[in-house]
Amino acid sequence: MRYEPRSPEVTFSALADPTRRAVLDLLRQGSQPAGRIARVFPVSRPAISKHLRVLKSARLVLEHREGRHRFYQLNAEPLKTVDSWLDQYRTFWHAQLSGLKAFVESESVREKSKVRAKKSHPRRGNSK
Repeated sequence: MRYEPRSPEVTFSALADPTRRAVLDLLRQGSQPAGRIARVFPVSRPAISKHLRVLKSARLVLEHREGRHRFYQLNAEPLKTVDSWLDQYRTFWHAQLSGLKAFVESESVREKSKVRAKKSHPRRGNSK
């Protein structure tokens, strides 16, 4: 099956629900039948079916049938859109943390030089 990109909003919307993210986590272990997926969660089978339809619509899962059973497997391809979006923030935070690191290190050097200066030039007491 050829992957055709969908709107990033569809992927983000599908990922917004914690149950759907948990289904994706479960499918990282491999293809699972719908019944087994439903048994893992404390919600009704129709609710899990709805979650699976949303994930399928977002192309985050692929479905195949074997007889009467439906099997679902993770399709991580749409997650590249999410990763690409997050990469912008990784770059931002890397720059911010690098700046913070440089500031903390310069302050540390400054404080150490103050301490050394005090040790090498002790104050002379007033001798009267």
